[in-house]
Amino acid sequence: MKKLILFLTMSLMVLPVRADEGMWFLMFIERLNHRDMQKMGLQLTSEEIYSINNHSLKDAIVQFNGGCTAEIISKDGLVLTNHHCGYDAIAELSTPEANYLKNGFWAANRAGELKPKELSVRFFVRMDDVTKRILGKLTPGMTEAEREKAVQQESALIEKENNEGGKYVVSVRSFFQGNEYYYFVYQDYKDVRLVGTPPESIGKFGGDTDNWEWPRHTGDFSMFRVYANPDGSPAEYSVNNVPLKPKHYLPVSLKGVQENDFAMILGYPGRTNRWMPAGGIEQNVKFAYPAWVESSKLGMDKMKVHMDKSDEVRLHYASQYASVANYWKNRQGMIDALTKHKTAAEKKMAEDKFNKWANMPANKDKYGTVIATLNNFYSKTNEKARHDNYLVGMLRTATFAALPYSLGRGLEAYTNANEAARAQMLPDLQAGIDESYATLYMPIEKDVLAAQLNLYATKAVGYPIAPYVKELGDKNGNNFTAYVNDAFNSSIFGSKEKLAAFLQNPNAEVLKKDELYKLSSDLLTKYRAKSDEQTKLDADYSKAFRLLVEGMREANPTAKYYPDANSTLRLTYGKVRSLPKDKRNDAKVNYYTTMQGEVAKYKPNDEEFDLPKKLIDMYNKKDFGQYADKKGYMPVNFLTDNDITGGNSGSPVLNGKGELIGVAFDGNIEAMAGDVIFDKDLQRTINVDIRYVLWIIDKFSGAKHIVDEMTIVR
Repeated sequence: MKKLILFLTMSLMVLPVRADEGMWFLMFIERLNHRDMQKMGLQLTSEEIYSINNHSLKDAIVQFNGGCTAEIISKDGLVLTNHHCGYDAIAELSTPEANYLKNGFWAANRAGELKPKELSVRFFVRMDDVTKRILGKLTPGMTEAEREKAVQQESALIEKENNEGGKYVVSVRSFFQGNEYYYFVYQDYKDVRLVGTPPESIGKFGGDTDNWEWPRHTGDFSMFRVYANPDGSPAEYSVNNVPLKPKHYLPVSLKGVQENDFAMILGYPGRTNRWMPAGGIEQNVKFAYPAWVESSKLGMDKMKVHMDKSDEVRLHYASQYASVANYWKNRQGMIDALTKHKTAAEKKMAEDKFNKWANMPANKDKYGTVIATLNNFYSKTNEKARHDNYLVGMLRTATFAALPYSLGRGLEAYTNANEAARAQMLPDLQAGIDESYATLYMPIEKDVLAAQLNLYATKAVGYPIAPYVKELGDKNGNNFTAYVNDAFNSSIFGSKEKLAAFLQNPNAEVLKKDELYKLSSDLLTKYRAKSDEQTKLDADYSKAFRLLVEGMREANPTAKYYPDANSTLRLTYGKVRSLPKDKRNDAKVNYYTTMQGEVAKYKPNDEEFDLPKKLIDMYNKKDFGQYADKKGYMPVNFLTDNDITGGNSGSPVLNGKGELIGVAFDGNIEAMAGDVIFDKDLQRTINVDIRYVLWIIDKFSGAKHIVDEMTIVR
């Protein structure tokens, strides 16, 4: 029996300990990672990476606008991130006459830097472990709802204790499915201004065709600056604000990269599910992701018909289209990768071994039903997952699936209020309407909504759809075009002017009977609905998943574990590492790409592969300046084997001295299963070589003053 227990313990699924896998907490670098990192080429102490009392690398890394990463690269608060991370702000600041998205932009001086409406960066101050404190408030007999309430109450106390009277934002987060808890202290800066961006033909070169692909030739970067009060504290936008003097900023290396060079990345990875059970992978591959892909592609196709006809419309919808397109290809890549690598089957084998361990006498009371409970959850929610993804696809691409409900709730309160209250509510309501309708193009909105309603009504058939959609579909044979056109014509939400007229003469009955409001309310009610059966399934699943992770760690106590990504600051380390030779890449070794390969892809006037004439001319003259590789070529992108995911976009790639060598912007489609399982052979991070970034700024754009404020290491 002892031999059997030992065998099962050693063979249970654990997260491997390869040095290039893992998204690690900075506070544990000394204990868990520093020695491995030194062997691979790190020359910094752990204190130089993460310190509470002294400046360190972590002080130069920011979360950019909530969804990306960026880095501070000058003593005057200069921020570097991806072009696709700055895309929203660049599009917002652009007009058909001054189209910075299309043509690029570089501020000639600080006064010329541009302020978007809303853009922020978040600095990480410190973190600490509060696992014992929070788990001490929980008892085995608690329901999941009681447990959640207790965690929230204690978290609120911890957050209040550490925010220093509102100076900091504090967040308590759960890890390892509720087995550990840590709090994070942040400081937010909201005056962030655009410094510069390359033309879209450089920043998005390759478009959807090259997205998630290697070899890659994309200058995916943009630059901003953080402003603050003269004392360095956060401040709302003001002409009196000054560039932030950061605690730390990154020096920039022109030395270039070679295969097997040490490379580490710090950033804010969004979401991984490395502990996901086999049933969850199977559900995603067969039910959830196909619906996501189909709905996203439909929305993109309907938008693009109109975007291709008008520069103004294209500009207004560029950000939404790019966001949908990115995840459309991502989800299809995950379907293909998870299927090809038989990830669900691999996970199931590990779960079968765990189940044997869990049902041994010493473990059965606590862990014996874990796998059965998880499998029951997935079997009963597969069709719901398909339905939910068709519904979410509609909400993501069809503005009027959600907008009437969102605005309508405010209109309801306004209608029922007295005259004095209405006068107070009116400015905010009007501002919300103006902002919501500022860039809408109704032909797109009608086409997308009608098409998505048809897809939802005909494909989400294994689970009850929204009742009003069902009623309408039964009447019109699921052809929603005429209904949508009539609804827009009659609805107060059909235009900003109609809403303005309603505000002058509010009528509860008119709002109640409004077709777009009825439809939107139906969809959002369905989206938020949860039956008693589903509530119990969710609670049982939550507990079983927590026990699965606890049990697997208990069975393998000597392994090194990192928690799933959840938009908290992490470090990943590895090396510059090639993929097998690819005839599409002119580079001698397939870990980098060159401008020669970029120009070879050039297609004049093509939406994805056009290039500025100036770039072609400079390439032909080999006008690379100090930024060329010592072998003479102009580098563009390179590969590392770091472990990243969405949210790491814009993360700095650093050498062993903590110098900036590149900016992470993508992964390779062959390893698209990486959010669920790390592939040590295929997983790659695609990075913009910092030398190409500087060449674009200095030589191509003539913005040498931007480079001059950086600390350049030659």
